[in-house]
Amino acid sequence: MRFLAPILLALSCLTTPATAGQVFTAQPSAQQLQDAPVVLVDIRQPHEWVETGVLPNAVLLPFDTPDAFLAALRPHLQSGQPVALICRTGNRTSRAARILAQQLDVPVIDVQGGMFGLMAAGYTPERPTRAQGCTIC
Repeated sequence: MRFLAPILLALSCLTTPATAGQVFTAQPSAQQLQDAPVVLVDIRQPHEWVETGVLPNAVLLPFDTPDAFLAALRPHLQSGQPVALICRTGNRTSRAARILAQQLDVPVIDVQGGMFGLMAAGYTPERPTRAQGCTIC
């Protein structure tokens, strides 16, 4: 867990060490999200990935129900690695992060502002791929 504090600090979401089951809100840049050793999960629906684009390192898993989402997420988790959630504007991730934090033994990061926030800051999203999990690409 020692490596976690600098990562989360780089994501501007806390000033104390993170612990499992906690939710943190951050407004990282697209580059910080690509460089951080987190499992980045885009929880939007497939048509939104296609319409807007995605981060190249994002796992694409729609958040429909907590149980189904967790079942799909588990193969992507590595011991101690935080999970960062992104959606369109941050509304869905705010709710999903609170639910997931109760079920996971790692910190959960809610990416505030979502893809629209990253785009407003100048980021140009990439096309989603099947390898990322896009079911309609």
